[in-house]
Amino acid sequence: MTYQSKIIEAGKAIGAEAHWNGIEPETVARMRMQNRFQTGLDIARYTARIMREDMAAYDQDPANYTQSLGCWHGFIGQQKMISIKKHFGTTKRRYLYLSGWMVAALRSEFGPLPDQSMHEKTSVPALIEELYTFLRQADAREMGMMFRDLDKARESGDEMEAKRLEHALDTYETHVVPIVADIDAGFGNAEATYLLAKKFIEAGACCIQIENQVSDEKQCGHQDGKVTVPHEDFIAKIRAVRYAFMELGVDEGLIVARTDSLGAGLTKQIAVTSEAGDIGDQYNSYLDCEEVSAIGHGDVLISRDGKLLKPRRLASNLFQFRPGTGEDRCVLDCIHALENGADLLWIETEKPHIGQIGGMVSRIREVIPNAKLVYNNSPSFNWTLNFRQQVHDAWETAGKDVSAFDRARLMSIDYDGTELADEADERIRTFQKDSAREAGIFHHLITLPTYHTAALSTDNLAKEYFGDAGMLGYVKGVQRQEIRQGIACVKHQNMAGSDMGDDHKEYFAGEAALKAGGTHNTMNQFAA
Repeated sequence: MTYQSKIIEAGKAIGAEAHWNGIEPETVARMRMQNRFQTGLDIARYTARIMREDMAAYDQDPANYTQSLGCWHGFIGQQKMISIKKHFGTTKRRYLYLSGWMVAALRSEFGPLPDQSMHEKTSVPALIEELYTFLRQADAREMGMMFRDLDKARESGDEMEAKRLEHALDTYETHVVPIVADIDAGFGNAEATYLLAKKFIEAGACCIQIENQVSDEKQCGHQDGKVTVPHEDFIAKIRAVRYAFMELGVDEGLIVARTDSLGAGLTKQIAVTSEAGDIGDQYNSYLDCEEVSAIGHGDVLISRDGKLLKPRRLASNLFQFRPGTGEDRCVLDCIHALENGADLLWIETEKPHIGQIGGMVSRIREVIPNAKLVYNNSPSFNWTLNFRQQVHDAWETAGKDVSAFDRARLMSIDYDGTELADEADERIRTFQKDSAREAGIFHHLITLPTYHTAALSTDNLAKEYFGDAGMLGYVKGVQRQEIRQGIACVKHQNMAGSDMGDDHKEYFAGEAALKAGGTHNTMNQFAA
């Protein structure tokens, strides 16, 4: 519906009620446009369609990969999307990532926690709802400014500008984008996963990422001690999430199946198997076993090819996989996940290496030709060191002289500006584009960017403000940059909704409205 048709529709409803004095059709139309999404399910259905369309576009051309940055607060997510619209004119193929790590570290009532699923499970759907509250407010604020400009154009008799603004409202692009939401390992069994997934979806999530670790032994993907579950256990949780989507009418909802097997050398369970080559037998085939002829006290044994084998069991009662089987297990995990309801894959790696990722994806695609990855461009990687070492090794293999470089010290500032460092930086710059093309990565994300940017900017501000610079540390390093770069938050009252509140006061009370945005509002100092 166009802006004018919305006014007409509101007018019909008002006209049917003779006693609704002072209710203006255009005001109602404006408020409805500012509140386009009525529920989280509206958002989930809308954003799921966006992701499905983007996946189809990626299948046609890997240059159409998507990106996101991790969030831990609604304001952070809002500012990302406002910035993207400001700099690029569209939010197309840009999403938000909700990191369980950041929820644990920054939003738990227990205080900062490690990424081990110890935080309150409801804190994640609460953050989804918060993010969408802020994104919807970004729409309302931006439209509110457009409505004010429309009123000014009409008052000045500028019909062409008024038509332009009406067209801009008719074609308005929302800040509401897909969120890829981290449900960890499901916070319990399949029933617990299902119940929590419903909370995610009701809050607006169209895409849920779940990992194949044991829920009560969960570790951060880039730390040691990870323990995986048999495929049937993981598939049950994938099904639980799918049922949650379908029960709530979000049939296009997406599931990202994450495997931590590359860095996980342990399992808590020996999988159930009834015949050679079945799904349980495939999982067990990677166990580190020794052949035995007699049963000892407390031994756990399995039979394979007519032989009696004893899996290596640790004092923790966990079983160990054979070293060097991580990539094979990742490939098997991914194939089974895609064959049982997952839409996208996430392979947690120990380094950003296109050859490693692409090698696994090519094996998966032999079975599932359109397999696509979500990839964690993690701050846990030392990107500078990794890529300088990759260039060093490539040069050495090609016979190029690398005697001027100490491979172990390549992070050193001494190598900044060298040909090797410049080539490494170029590889980092094109990593997402190259790996989208060569390694099947549909979506690139950085899990914890705002955790690190907040720490860095706060450190810089504290150093200046509490040092010799004093107030100049804030003015020069923050406010002056906000003004000159056009950062909307320099008018923080406007960002918090003050102008929208003034609009509502005028809608409700007319000329009697007591508004905050008058002549003496100090925010007027930033008009220039």
